[in-house]
Amino acid sequence: MCVETIVNGIIRLDQFLKWAGVVGTGGMAKALIQDGEVKVNGYPETRRGKKLNNGDVVQVFDESSYKVIIKE
Repeated sequence: MCVETIVNGIIRLDQFLKWAGVVGTGGMAKALIQDGEVKVNGYPETRRGKKLNNGDVVQVFDESSYKVIIKE
């Protein structure tokens, strides 16, 4: 199941993981991303500063997935 997550403007991957409630801290987000546990649009993403675009799908642990909806 893919959860639509609305954000205000452009957001970085590590910020998004905190915003969506996947992690509690930036350090936890950094660790998840560096360990290769996060995919963006089906591809592993190891850059925590990756800017997400409207419609991107972020997947964590090959289980939870979140569709980015940018509200402008």
